[in-house]
Amino acid sequence: MLLCDRCNKGWHIHCLSPPLKQVPPGNWYCLECLNSDKDSFGFVPGKKFSLESFRRLADRAKRKWFGSAPASRVQLEKKFWEIVEGSTGEVEVMYGSDLDTSVYGSGFPRINDQKPVSIDVEKWNEYCGSPWNLNNLPKLRGSMLQAVHHNIAGVMVPWLYIGMLFSSFCWHFEDHCFYSMNYLHWGEPKCWYSVPGNEASAFETVMRNSLPDLFDAQPDLLFQLVTMLNPSVLVENGVPVYSVLQEPGSFVITFPRSYHGGFNFGLNCAEAVNFAPADWLPHGGSGAELYRLYHKAAVLSHDELLCVVVKSDFDSKASPYIKKELQRIYDKEKSCRETLWKNGIVNSSLMKPRNHPEYVGTEEDPTCIICQQYLYLSAVVCRCRPSAFVCLEHWEHLCECKPNKHRLLYRHTLTDLKDLVIMTDKHISGETEQVRNLRRQTLSFDGMGALTKKVKGGHVTLGQLAKKWFLSSRKILQIPYSRESYLKALKEAEQFLWAGSEMDPVREMTKNLVKGQKWAEDVRDCLSKVEKLSCDHRHDTEKVKLEHVTNLLTFDPAPCNEPAILKLKDYEVEARVLCREINSALSTSSSVSTADLEILYTRVCDSPIYISESEKLSERLSSAKVWRESVRKCISEKLPAAIETNMLYKLQSEISELPVQLPEVKMLLGLIRQVESCVARCNEMLKGPINLKKLEAFLQEYSDFIVNIPQLKLLGQYHSDAISWISHFNDVLINIHEREDQVNVVNELTCIQRDGALLKIQVDELSHVEIELKKAHCRVKALKALGSRMPLEFIREVIMESNILQIEKERLFGNISRIRTAAVNWEERALYILASKAQKSDFEDAIRASEDICALLPSLGVVKEALSLANLWLEKAEPFLVSNISVRAASNSLLKFEDLKELVSQSKLLKISLRQLPMLQRVLDNCIKWENDARSSLYAVEHFLRNDNIDDGITSGLVSKIEQQVTAMESIIKAGLSLGLDFGEIPKLQDACSTLNWCLKTLSFCSAVPLLEEVEMLMEVASNVPVTYASSSLFGLLIDGVHWLKEAAEISLPCRTRNFKLSDAEYVLGQSKEIKVSFPSMVSQLANVIKKHNLWREQVHQFLSLEPGNRTWSLLLELKGLGSTDAFNCSELDMVSSKVQKVEKWKQCCENIAGTPIVDAQTLSHALLQIKGTLDRSLSICGASKGQKATELSVCCSNNFDNQDILACSVCKDCYHLQCHGPSLADRKVATSFICHYCHFVGSGRLSQNGVDKLRFGRTRTELSKLVELLTDADNLSIWIEEINVLKQLVEKAIEWKACLTEVLDSALACHGEDLFIAAGKLSTAMKVVELAGIYDYQVNCKFDLALARNSWRVRANKLLGGLKRPTIQHIQQHLKEGLTISIPSEDHFWQKLTGVKHNCIQWIEKAKEVSTDCGALGLDKVFELIAEGKNLPVNVERELKLLRDRSMLYCICRKPDDQKPMIACDKCDEWYHFACIKLTSAPKIFICPACNLHPEDLYSLPMTQDRLIGSRCEEPQTPSPRHRELRFKSQKPNSRTKLKLPVAGDDGSDEVRHYRGTEFLFWRNRKRFRRAARKRSQLDSLSPFIHIQDHE
Repeated sequence: MLLCDRCNKGWHIHCLSPPLKQVPPGNWYCLECLNSDKDSFGFVPGKKFSLESFRRLADRAKRKWFGSAPASRVQLEKKFWEIVEGSTGEVEVMYGSDLDTSVYGSGFPRINDQKPVSIDVEKWNEYCGSPWNLNNLPKLRGSMLQAVHHNIAGVMVPWLYIGMLFSSFCWHFEDHCFYSMNYLHWGEPKCWYSVPGNEASAFETVMRNSLPDLFDAQPDLLFQLVTMLNPSVLVENGVPVYSVLQEPGSFVITFPRSYHGGFNFGLNCAEAVNFAPADWLPHGGSGAELYRLYHKAAVLSHDELLCVVVKSDFDSKASPYIKKELQRIYDKEKSCRETLWKNGIVNSSLMKPRNHPEYVGTEEDPTCIICQQYLYLSAVVCRCRPSAFVCLEHWEHLCECKPNKHRLLYRHTLTDLKDLVIMTDKHISGETEQVRNLRRQTLSFDGMGALTKKVKGGHVTLGQLAKKWFLSSRKILQIPYSRESYLKALKEAEQFLWAGSEMDPVREMTKNLVKGQKWAEDVRDCLSKVEKLSCDHRHDTEKVKLEHVTNLLTFDPAPCNEPAILKLKDYEVEARVLCREINSALSTSSSVSTADLEILYTRVCDSPIYISESEKLSERLSSAKVWRESVRKCISEKLPAAIETNMLYKLQSEISELPVQLPEVKMLLGLIRQVESCVARCNEMLKGPINLKKLEAFLQEYSDFIVNIPQLKLLGQYHSDAISWISHFNDVLINIHEREDQVNVVNELTCIQRDGALLKIQVDELSHVEIELKKAHCRVKALKALGSRMPLEFIREVIMESNILQIEKERLFGNISRIRTAAVNWEERALYILASKAQKSDFEDAIRASEDICALLPSLGVVKEALSLANLWLEKAEPFLVSNISVRAASNSLLKFEDLKELVSQSKLLKISLRQLPMLQRVLDNCIKWENDARSSLYAVEHFLRNDNIDDGITSGLVSKIEQQVTAMESIIKAGLSLGLDFGEIPKLQDACSTLNWCLKTLSFCSAVPLLEEVEMLMEVASNVPVTYASSSLFGLLIDGVHWLKEAAEISLPCRTRNFKLSDAEYVLGQSKEIKVSFPSMVSQLANVIKKHNLWREQVHQFLSLEPGNRTWSLLLELKGLGSTDAFNCSELDMVSSKVQKVEKWKQCCENIAGTPIVDAQTLSHALLQIKGTLDRSLSICGASKGQKATELSVCCSNNFDNQDILACSVCKDCYHLQCHGPSLADRKVATSFICHYCHFVGSGRLSQNGVDKLRFGRTRTELSKLVELLTDADNLSIWIEEINVLKQLVEKAIEWKACLTEVLDSALACHGEDLFIAAGKLSTAMKVVELAGIYDYQVNCKFDLALARNSWRVRANKLLGGLKRPTIQHIQQHLKEGLTISIPSEDHFWQKLTGVKHNCIQWIEKAKEVSTDCGALGLDKVFELIAEGKNLPVNVERELKLLRDRSMLYCICRKPDDQKPMIACDKCDEWYHFACIKLTSAPKIFICPACNLHPEDLYSLPMTQDRLIGSRCEEPQTPSPRHRELRFKSQKPNSRTKLKLPVAGDDGSDEVRHYRGTEFLFWRNRKRFRRAARKRSQLDSLSPFIHIQDHE
């Protein structure tokens, strides 16, 4: 049994899916833990998405990986396999896989789908029936899946797949090794990888070798679709892998057992389904065997599919495949059944037949509890577990019962299976039925002749047993019938019926036995019933039918010898006589009396045999009685209309069928004549008009008639309707004119009028309804006029209509007259004020007065419109009439001058007199006057700007004119703004004023040098000048001057000279003479700039003429500073800048290498000298290791003062400053056992996490190769620098340091002996040398790391071998593996020692595991010796020791170790006992051992001497661990345990509870003192006969 390392549940290794051959090494987890949500891997269910939301998710994922740019196939595949191999971390993607198309819809059209309107019917039908439609593919002709009845998702019904970027399908082949077809509907491509089916074994081998741990824990890993392996690994191992890129609209087909996998390039939609042509059959058989091997549940039964296909009308081309596969199944089934028979399973029976055997999957077969396969052909079951079935291969794992309790269930005999094989020849050769039968017999007689098994006294064949049975069965048919003999013979025949055609005689004899048994049992049953009824007529036993008795007597010859048939024949003769009498009585005339029939019926009831003619006799008697009772009931009825006429006529029609004469016939006929008379009078009245009074008299005459006549009932209904209508009309007329709901009155009268027209009886009130209806309509109109405003004409019509109907005096119509008078008076007033152009208040009064009049007034709209126009005009004119400008400005934007003109013109159309009209006219006049002034000023500015003469003689006069014009324009603008209107001339005036101000600013630069910012501002303002002024002569001359000023100002600035050449400055200076506006100050400044540039160039040439040694760094920096301010862009400036950059770059490299920022030259030199000083101190340490005198030092500081306390290391004897080691040592004057951290680090065997770069202080060291490279670069400089000489000295010292350190490390690596102190001293010195030095070398550091790693390995190896805590074998193996990585030499002392320990321990562990599972084969003495040997090992093997101790524990009364036999634990003391030792055959719900089930009287009856004697020879028991008890309990005890006492049989046959007395009790009491861990086995076998527990089934 195997325990899960997470849930601690136990599992038999052969019951796992798939089964394991042995316990796997390391941790093992069951499927429940692997499939749990915690720590899950692979595919887990995600949340639900709509297609649109999934599209957004897929787009975001693709943008995250590759952005918006398209990615190539190479990029996508590379990134996917990087993700699979874990180099990019954990990645989660969504995949809408395995979506059932019957739920989510298919991408292909189906017959049952609704056709889109836009698609043609013929096209739709063509695609619905296309063989390329995946919905049709599995059931095409020639497909083996045609026989599958139910829709298996993914196999018979396609699956949809909605993928995104990197959503994948792992390596797998299809269920049952089916073919598959995949169609990509739309979206991004899908990348496929595939291995041919004939390379499947090679593929699986590479997968297992690449992932051994996963396959050891889960051998069926490839069935779980969670494993991906890079195809390159498969190709490297010789497995061919093919790849294809599936584009939308293309199909991909996979072949049987062809492993395939892949992933999606982005969002797409695919659909896939399986199919199975005939050549799939052998692959399907292999797939079924794989399912059986790995205990994986199958999708369908392969055996059932094959048997159904062979019985169907399959294609002749499929015959060879079907025959071969069917023959394989036949051979396997034959072999398995023979094996069962040999092993003692002789009970067999047929399975229940199918309801629909022509289809697969209509009924689900049971599955094997071991391999989970469908049991279609056969199964094995045991009566101890009726619901558990196993296949023929796993019958031994069903239960622990003996084989004779097992039963073989089979659906077909071997003969039937062979017939199926022969049926395939019909399609191959077309042979006849007779030839096939002969061939079948020839083939089938070869089978069972040699099938033998061992029995007492020798061997016997199946044929011999069958022949013996056949002879004995033939004798049974001849002797008198015995039920026990027949049952025994049929029971014995079960071992032969499953076999081939050689057992046909047995099967035929079995049929005869069954037939004879059934016939004899039926005869005995019939005779028993007949005899019981003959003795007691009131017996509850059902009578035997005469036909059944006759059938039993007609068997000729009789199936068996049954003497009771003679008695049964006598009873049959009596029943035949009685049957003839009944037929005679029923065939006579109806004059027979009822008394004679009743006497004959009594004789029939007393007969013990049921006669079918008695039913006719009973029916005749009962029908006569029923008819008589019905007639009497009709005649005696008192209630009116209680009898239906149909019933009377029915009774009349039954008179002729009566077998006897009855007096009630005359009474019935008289009642029928009365009914016919009444019906005739009713029909006559219904033909013509019906008078109400005549109808009432007729109904009164027939009010008490007992027959229900439909015509009479109809007349009564007409009369009731008329009376109800008249009553309803009279109720409505009560106070009809006072009701306010006249609309309801109209509806009620309308309904009354309609109902009155439908009456079948003439009524006088119908003419009054029409008059009342007209009055009600008039009242409705009047209420409408009062409830809402109506036109005057409508009111007049209502008053006129009321006069006609003579209802004008009603209060309602008086109110209407008053409304009409008020409306007429208001109309006359309104017409007057409109004609006279009255004041605004008159209009408002008229509108207020109209609100009290409930009528629509014709002139009201005109009055309101006139008032509304006046109010709107006042609202628009109000802003223009406001006297305060600030009030106008506070409103929204400025007022439009055109709006003012429009308002004045609109005032003439108003129908109301207003006082604001003259005020608005005055505002308009003022605006017109200002507009004329503004236009005059603009004309003057345009004329002024046409002047193109700006010489020095008129410059001052031009400026004054411009200033005067600006002043005049500003006053006009101010006046225009004060009016508060939006004048179009104001922006023009502002533009003209700004243009003149720009001209003034430009002219001011003729006498002063402007700044560049001022010139640029002038140009920016000039770009915004209106086109009208920009095209003028004066503006053009001034803008040319401004452009020249900008060029000159840019060149004159010091920061701008480097962007210009000398020729640019000279050109601009020459342009000053061509412009018409002169700027003398700027011309003088430009000439001065050119002079400074020429002077700087002369200084540069002088510097270059000096010797390289005289070209100082300070002089070069001075030239660079002057050139940045005085020089134009030239070659001399570029050369100076280049040299400065080169030197600065070299100095920056020095700074980076030295690790010190450059402040000045002394700082860099000091940093280089400090590094040189560290090398001097490091070399002094190296010299001291060679015997030279060492200086007092401390790596914590570089100060060597004489007044500091010195501390010496007790290992390396080097001296250190006491203060540098912290307050823990600085407070003590003397430290006797001080060990420096170098010796401590080397001796501890630890390794630095950061390498040797940062051992203690973490400071950065300079690389030697970079210093050499820096010195080489300094030779290319042509400038004298002080730091170069310091650098040369530093490089020379570093080379010397490297040679010294290399010598020390080589000597440390050469140490391979047991003494660790030699190498430790060398490494301690090397650590000091490296830590003190301010530089490092890569080669030296690599050698130093190797030396430290080897030393650490040797130190830890010494600790593993000599430590207090013994290591595990895993620690030893891991340490040796580390030694291999750092190339520990084979001659190393510790390497050799660890290798030997590993070899010895592995041998012991393997032996311990073998002994722990040998079920007690090895003696306890040898086990104890092995335990002692394990304790003396230098390695911790507690796990194996525990297994051995468990192996040495003794159980049960037999004092034997665990031997895998069934055991049970006591529910009180948890002691374990073998079932056989305590004589248990099955596990009870609760088991309490006799030692715990003691009675007080037994306890006191024991002699004390025996107790002491036995107790002195026993050791104290040791209870097994809870885990071990749990393991045993899981394998042997039931899940639920309830209280149970075991009954045993007493001498007298009665059941009693057995109690133990005397010696038995003594054994059980002392049994509690024994324990499992015993050094010597106690001799207790002599006590075992005292245990007697019998299990009653």
